Amino acid sequence: MSAPAVKTRIRVVLVDDSEVVRMGLRALLSTDASLEIAGEAGSVATAIETCGRLRPDVVLLDIRLPDGQGTEACRQILKRGPSIRVLMLTSVASDAVVSEAIHAGAHGYLLKEIDGRGLVRAIHEVAAGRSILDPAVTARVMQFMKSGGGALAALSPQENRVLALIADGCTNKEVAAQLGLSEKTVKNYLSTVFEKLHVSRRAEAAVIYVQEKR
Repeated sequence: MSAPAVKTRIRVVLVDDSEVVRMGLRALLSTDASLEIAGEAGSVATAIETCGRLRPDVVLLDIRLPDGQGTEACRQILKRGPSIRVLMLTSVASDAVVSEAIHAGAHGYLLKEIDGRGLVRAIHEVAAGRSILDPAVTARVMQFMKSGGGALAALSPQENRVLALIADGCTNKEVAAQLGLSEKTVKNYLSTVFEKLHVSRRAEAAVIYVQEKR
């Protein structure tokens, strides 16, 4: 009789210039058996090197680092490891910075005021392929990225249905299952949606959808 499969833990790298913050995050996340702290970094350079070497599932990445911006680290990390998921965890809620993080490829943006349970849940959501935006910055991002009224009018009914599910946090696989489509078809719909909305990221398309549906 074969042994039962062991569930793989989510490997996380912590990137923050404050050792105290990293210690706190490590202590907090270590209480969840489904998470494994694979490594830490305190600068852009060490973050890129550490993530390239360890290939974690999720990176918790601060915006302000001593040798540059976390957004640049995000770009370089994803360039070297496209399968890595990046979750920005910061105290910065600037419109421009949030938008830049999304354009850099970040899969989520949270403020450090989030509670422990919310952070653990967000890590799981991002690892599962979803995008996360802190409620406190969502409205600001939507206003900053506003592309003009009626952007959704350019979408077909099916494209709107696909985008609605994406905005609700669904992965391509989940969208496909709910709409009775193949994942390839969903990807094709999303490519068209991005082109029509003049965006390149799921999070950008999602905030436009939420904005117009408010």
